[in-house]
Amino acid sequence: MKNIVEGFLELVKQRNDHEPEFLQAVEEVAENVIPYIVENENYFGKNLLLRMVEPERVVIFRVCWVDDEGEIQVNRGYRIQMNSAIGPYKGGLRFHPSVNLSILKFLAFEQVFKNSLTSLPMGGGKGGSDFDPKGKSDGEIMRFCQSFMGELFRHIGPNTDVPAGDIGVGAREIGFMMGMYKKLRNEFTGVLTGKGLSYGGSLIRPEATGYGTVYFAQKMLETRKDTVAGKTVVISGSGNVAQYAVEKALHLGAKVLTLSDSSGYIYDADGIDEEKLVFVMKLKNEKRGRISEYVEAYPKATFVAGKTPWEIKCDIALPCATQNEVNEEDAIMLLNNGCICVSEGANMPSTLKAVEAFQKARILYAPGKASNAGGVAVSGLEMTQNSLRYQWTRDEVDNRLKVIMTDIHKSCLEYGTCDDGYIDYVKGANIAGFVKVADAMLAQGVV
Repeated sequence: MKNIVEGFLELVKQRNDHEPEFLQAVEEVAENVIPYIVENENYFGKNLLLRMVEPERVVIFRVCWVDDEGEIQVNRGYRIQMNSAIGPYKGGLRFHPSVNLSILKFLAFEQVFKNSLTSLPMGGGKGGSDFDPKGKSDGEIMRFCQSFMGELFRHIGPNTDVPAGDIGVGAREIGFMMGMYKKLRNEFTGVLTGKGLSYGGSLIRPEATGYGTVYFAQKMLETRKDTVAGKTVVISGSGNVAQYAVEKALHLGAKVLTLSDSSGYIYDADGIDEEKLVFVMKLKNEKRGRISEYVEAYPKATFVAGKTPWEIKCDIALPCATQNEVNEEDAIMLLNNGCICVSEGANMPSTLKAVEAFQKARILYAPGKASNAGGVAVSGLEMTQNSLRYQWTRDEVDNRLKVIMTDIHKSCLEYGTCDDGYIDYVKGANIAGFVKVADAMLAQGVV
């Protein structure tokens, strides 16, 4: 079996040699899924995983825009349409200087499995640009988004590809892109999700990823007759996902100790309560400030520059920032400090060595494709509401989100429960996500 897996990974590496993040994502899936394929003759010999790791389409394009000084700027835009076996491509757009083909392919590949786990009819895709929205004026953001959509609109549509937000793409950016799409196509459709409530957005969409990450942690703890209530929680990031992970953790009775951004992290031993969270939301969402400013408002807290918060003692860790933010050393620190549960709010925030350490210690560990699927789940619900020309209430959407996260957890238990009772959520999520997509691909033939 080891030789089969290594042979597959070597083939993928030959084709994608300069794409480390993508290769990392493929390796994690292959180690679980290939043994399952070999044991099931209806999947064996069909090269299903080989077909899944090859995008159906990759679009790369130039994005020219004019800054406030009248200077012409040039960025690169991407859309990876990975797999449409179970529905239209669905996945976010990321605007960040680090964006490249490897990162977007890894995100699109993960998205295929994540969307499958939600049980909603959505394929997997991802896109974005190396454009950096930090420090840009609203006018510059608008001009970039309009230029970006000036090419992207040719490749998307409500029944073809439905992008959403991601890092660097929030309600402001979605609004500018939606306006341009509507102008270019002369039609109003649910082609983007994460929209404002006034033009087709869904309640709970901003909260969904963070809420879902905490809901999943709660379901994991329930398998050990435990709960989030009374636990200390360390969270990375301070954007949308982290903010609402804090909010839901507080609702469930936890004490949140940290938040972070690229400059470092803050540690508040008294806990980040609802009043402090409101401050963080205004700081990050309106003022576009740095998390270090938190200690100016709350001097009892401390700011640690240039580091991540994994050295802080906690019961639950929620990585909600970016890929590979938790390395093996971080994982060992968390374990030595008594962490019993890790639920990923970001996409692939833990390195393979970190995951190995968590699993070796037999703690509760959920990969992002399962635990952060709440965001795309509510994006799918937004698509449904757009098709119905209707808007559900906050409670209706939240209840549907809870049901979806519970069902994802059940799927992980089905395929990830080991003989000794330990639940391998990585294995469970990978196989459960694979099965639905593979069945659809088999039914549709070699296309």
